[in-house]
Amino acid sequence: MRIVVVGGVAGGMSSAARARRLDENAEIVVLERGAHVSFANCGLPYFVGGEITDASKLLVQTPQSLRAALDLDVRTRSEVIAVDTAAKNVTVRAEDDVYELSYDALVLSPGASALRPPLRGLDSPRVRTLRTVEDALSLRDEVHDGARRAVVLGAGFIGIEAAEALAQQGLDVSVVELAPHPLPPLETELAWLVTEQLVELGITVRTGIAAASVERGEDADTVVLADGSRLEADIIVLSVGVRPDTAPFEAAGIACERGAIVVDAHGRTSAPGVWAAGDATVSVDAVTGIRRPVTLAGPANRAGRLIADDILRPDTARAVPQPVGTAIVRVGELTAALTGANRSSLDAAGVSHRTLHLHPNQHAGYFPGASQVHLVVQIRASDGLLLGAQAVGNEGVDKRIDVLATAIRAGMRVDDLIDLDLAYAPPYGQAKDAINLTGMVGENVMTGTLTLWYPEHLDNVRDSALILDVRTPAEYATGFVPGSLNIPHTELRDRLDEVRDAAAGRPVRVMCQSGVRSGIAHRVLAQSGFDSASLSGGMLTLQAWLGARQSDVLERPEVLARA
Repeated sequence: MRIVVVGGVAGGMSSAARARRLDENAEIVVLERGAHVSFANCGLPYFVGGEITDASKLLVQTPQSLRAALDLDVRTRSEVIAVDTAAKNVTVRAEDDVYELSYDALVLSPGASALRPPLRGLDSPRVRTLRTVEDALSLRDEVHDGARRAVVLGAGFIGIEAAEALAQQGLDVSVVELAPHPLPPLETELAWLVTEQLVELGITVRTGIAAASVERGEDADTVVLADGSRLEADIIVLSVGVRPDTAPFEAAGIACERGAIVVDAHGRTSAPGVWAAGDATVSVDAVTGIRRPVTLAGPANRAGRLIADDILRPDTARAVPQPVGTAIVRVGELTAALTGANRSSLDAAGVSHRTLHLHPNQHAGYFPGASQVHLVVQIRASDGLLLGAQAVGNEGVDKRIDVLATAIRAGMRVDDLIDLDLAYAPPYGQAKDAINLTGMVGENVMTGTLTLWYPEHLDNVRDSALILDVRTPAEYATGFVPGSLNIPHTELRDRLDEVRDAAAGRPVRVMCQSGVRSGIAHRVLAQSGFDSASLSGGMLTLQAWLGARQSDVLERPEVLARA
């Protein structure tokens, strides 16, 4: 049996390696268009930034090591330019030859190529991508040759990593992103924390604006933005997205959807004997059902392995799981991570949901180094089913998102999180871990014990309700919502008449710093006959939601006094 695998790295190499472990007698040929069949593409930005110093460390395997270990016939610089699914052969263009190769089973893992928008001047040699080892080597050479200014077009995961890497090398870096904030899948209130961190790294962040053109110059290029502003650049990194690299396979009649290969639950394409995995395939989102490519290494690796199972052990092969899209990125001192669906994707899918904001410490507050993990969790309104989670913080983000990703995969409800038996010692967590606390808050919301209001409701709340701020006077002085009443939560029971008079029959909307004390105050108010709700995540969430508009919306007593 001959198994031909098109494309190495994640999906292709995973499939080839698994196939060899299942069948020692199969002939397995891997065709890779590039120079490297198995490299750490996720490590490329860290090589550019100088944290990985040896380029050879990026090469996970070579054709020689794969031949020795797994008896794989790996052919680099070999591009598949055509497929005949009826004759079951592929046409391969090598460096100095074009030949046909027959197959019994064909695995397609061609990946995706950088999206190149129709911008004038984008063909400049100063415009680079960061997807291959050669790309990383070229960028490092530019840095070492004296490049001083860089513009990164696109603030997705790779764009942010590239910007940080170049800033670490001392370059003056600007990031341009069409979306309203960096890392567009992040919720607005978490993305602001990322923006602040990028600014601390010395990176200029331009969001909500597109690049209009690139003007080529003798010593440097100029990126012209839609508002007419101009950014000088010795290096321009293009990272505005990718598109599936599927032209020859779509031309062969293999069913595609918006350029991505359509596969069934076992990775089978519309053509008999042909499977596909990775960035070039259509995935069905496990939470929303939305159909789209998922360009993540983990799902590609797992799909490749399961495809080999389906080829060689079809009776027992497990289905390829629908991805929940778990991803993580380092931004300076922060980590940002997400899993499942965010608010916008749930709204687009018509899924009724509720949002929880929490700001717990990553470990015991009395242990040195405690810092907050800023959590946003989405739950289904009808039953509390976990739908998505995101987090930003200095430490402990990866642990919490991985637990929540597991919980989403297991179909758990938010109240199930209360009972998770998680590791605890003061340097690592709290007796009530952030995950357990999420379950407790979620249960309170689902049972009606806690009613929430949100930052996006601020204008309506100011018009129709009394905002009660239950922080201390010192905290209140650092910034408050105009027109709000400040009564510390420890004094609330004795001052309910004051609240009743100020409310004058209106609802009371409570807030504190993080949502804990306002939750306590809400219970006091609700049981005293008030129409009450607590601001989800408190002032921390409100400030992050407002972002750069904080100074326009919030006031400080000392500012009023000077006025």
